[in-house]
Parts: sequence; C-alpha cells; structure tokens
Amino acid sequence: MKNEDVWSRDEIESPCIRICVVHPEARLCTGCLRSIDEITRWSKMAPEERRAIMAELQGRTGQVLKRRGGRAARLKRGV
Repeated sequence: MKNEDVWSRDEIESPCIRICVVHPEARLCTGCLRSIDEITRWSKMAPEERRAIMAELQGRTGQVLKRRGGRAARLKRGV
C-alpha cells in the first residue's frame, strides 16, 4: 500500500502540545491556550471555527504568563 492510498482527513490540526494545565485566573490551558469549552468541542467544530480559534491563540499568551506559581505566588496572594 502506498502512502497516497491511505485515507486522510482535511482538518485543522489541534494546537495541543500535551501540557494540559488550566490557568486558574485566565481559565485557559497553559499549553495550547484554548479554553476548556474550545478543547471539549474541538473535534466537533467546523474547520472555519477552528481556523478562527487558531488565529486568536497567539494573542492569548499574555493572559497566562502573568501568573507566577508556587510558594511565592501563594504568599503574595495571602493564601
């Protein structure tokens, strides 16, 4: 069987990089920058909706970089 004989789907690839941690304030995955709703619905989305989300992802970076984790962050927040 040749590679071109294998059936393939014409879909937008997922931006998932397997770092699946939800930022507590931004409510976005720190790996792919999608919301939980976007991640859940991804396989059912139309290609146009996926393209629109992919176009927005780079602009979301600042929303998840603001938080510092660990003990220092908890002390600063008074937790």
